[in-house]
Amino acid sequence: MSAPLSGLTVIDFSQFLAGPYASLRLLDMGARVIKVENPDGGDLCRRHYVSDTRIKGASTLFHAINRGKESIALDLKAPQGLDAARRLIAQADIVIQNFRPGVIQRLGLAYEDLRPLKPDLIYGSISGYGESGAWSCEPGQDLLAQARSGLMWLSGNADDGPVPVGLPIADISAGACLAQGLLAALFHHARTGKGTHVRTSLLEALMDMQFEFLSTWLSNGEAPPARRSEGSAHGYLGAPYGVYACATGHLALAMTPLDRLGPLLDLPDLAGDPFKDREALCQRITRRLRDKPAEAWEAELGAQGVWCARVLTWDELRAKGGDPVSRMLPPSLPLRMGGSVGSSARVGPGLDEHGSALRAEFGLSPKR
Repeated sequence: MSAPLSGLTVIDFSQFLAGPYASLRLLDMGARVIKVENPDGGDLCRRHYVSDTRIKGASTLFHAINRGKESIALDLKAPQGLDAARRLIAQADIVIQNFRPGVIQRLGLAYEDLRPLKPDLIYGSISGYGESGAWSCEPGQDLLAQARSGLMWLSGNADDGPVPVGLPIADISAGACLAQGLLAALFHHARTGKGTHVRTSLLEALMDMQFEFLSTWLSNGEAPPARRSEGSAHGYLGAPYGVYACATGHLALAMTPLDRLGPLLDLPDLAGDPFKDREALCQRITRRLRDKPAEAWEAELGAQGVWCARVLTWDELRAKGGDPVSRMLPPSLPLRMGGSVGSSARVGPGLDEHGSALRAEFGLSPKR
């Protein structure tokens, strides 16, 4: 099967992670992504280092999120750069931007500005907190969005205070939401010939990720979730749900009836309300599981149909995960459509690496 988005061109003005993640998903499905960057240093993510490793002078994070894309440097505050951007857009299918609200309007590249140029344009925008409201002009940064969304009160144990998710979950989820919306817009375009403006924000994406908790909270007298004192994994689910320290390693236990789990742990009297008595029940289970290594418990309980899993490191994941893991190392598109679909590129472009070729292809003025 050929890549489903083959032949589509995406002009991506976005920086850092959320917008580039959306365009990466489209690239992995076959789209061509042209990354428009500031001539003065390019995407700020090029210098956002998460390790001492550099690839082609830029951070590993930049390459992870921009692999396989083309780069052209345009000064959008200069008439020549702005004209070049509009020419690129006129010949493209999708535009993505994640400037702060108001910036894209001042540049003259907002959806409303571009509709006369290309009436069927599909346009994607990501902001931190939407285009209006008290937070609309605040920095749309992942950790700050996690803090404002309520998400930090779901992870960790009761005495830990707020615990952020240990990866940029706001950026990734917002980028995934935008990619989903753009795919729906492409389907709408195929049926009607009309373009549309798809919008999301880091805050909305994080609230969507909490749909289970927020729905429970709103339907349950707004009783907040309660984290366990140890091994907390879900603020609403009852015992034994959680993570348990064993003689060595840790074991995750999912939904298992107590009257079934008790005999398997030599705790025949393990009984009580899994919600009201959750803390006491989990403490009994904790004491029992410390008698053996997590690997032994996983084998023993798993053979009896208990939903459990040993907590693995990346090295252990790679050694034991089999085919799905091998397909995702290095990371790539996490789905297949009629076979293998995905980008083979492993690095991103140098700043303006494709500028000359793109200027010639799209009829832009030579770089000054």
